[in-house]
Amino acid sequence: MEKTIRVLGLEDLPYMEAMQTGIEDDYVTRIFERLVTTDQDRLFGLFLDDQLASVCGYSIFAKHYAILGRIRSDIRYRGKDLATALTSQVMDEAFKLPDIQWVGANTQEENLPARRVLEKLGLSPQVVIYGAIAKDVSPLENGSLAWNKLSDLKRKKQWVYDLYVKNGSVFPYECYYLLPASPELFAEDELETWSFFESEDATRVVIVKRDIKTAHYLHAIYPWEDLMDQPGLWETIASAYKELCREVGEDALIWMDFTKEQALSLPENHQFDLPSPWMLYGTGRTKAEKGA
Repeated sequence: MEKTIRVLGLEDLPYMEAMQTGIEDDYVTRIFERLVTTDQDRLFGLFLDDQLASVCGYSIFAKHYAILGRIRSDIRYRGKDLATALTSQVMDEAFKLPDIQWVGANTQEENLPARRVLEKLGLSPQVVIYGAIAKDVSPLENGSLAWNKLSDLKRKKQWVYDLYVKNGSVFPYECYYLLPASPELFAEDELETWSFFESEDATRVVIVKRDIKTAHYLHAIYPWEDLMDQPGLWETIASAYKELCREVGEDALIWMDFTKEQALSLPENHQFDLPSPWMLYGTGRTKAEKGA
């Protein structure tokens, strides 16, 4: 059988719909048009003769990062390493883009086959995280005053530099998407839209952003392990959440990315939904390596 790999377009939707992936109501089919027509996303297909046997794509964030995903294989062709071959080429295609410095992928910690594929492709684990969701954090409040909101852009830039850029820590750039920090990740126009709340003693900060996926999210970022030891932290998050709900006119959700240590520190009466943890894998290439 002849094997070809190419970028998919709108005309390829019938091939996608004909795939037997075993996934009922696959969201990739539902958002296919967006995936093949926007500048942020690319979707590739591996064909065996005239049959679409595997798909994989990437999404670009902050111009310099690409996240691999939407990996699907037709169950009639599994066991032939087609997804591995396709993902490898998609990763190479992402690195051909002039501004891309890092390529990564997310998978559940328990998904050992997927982890082996990513490691085989040269991606290394970066972090293990829980994408935790809640509507109510009142059980975590202790009646303390909410923290002070920062308006000074210079102070915001100092916080992200000290917490993330200086040591290259992973930063939750969006709900579902964590990226290794670099100066390019923190554009001034974005920092202006993010809310920073500083503790009274100025030793802690919580970053609050707004995101829309299938719902409105208040994305709260707190990188320390002492979630339950900082008076006013949960009052600050609760206040920002209520403000978001008022502005959008409907119930929203609170999203926080917890490390295992943070998740274990939560009391029994917490309201967060803690799904199976996810692992971020990634690898970077310098301009010299890309030009080799």
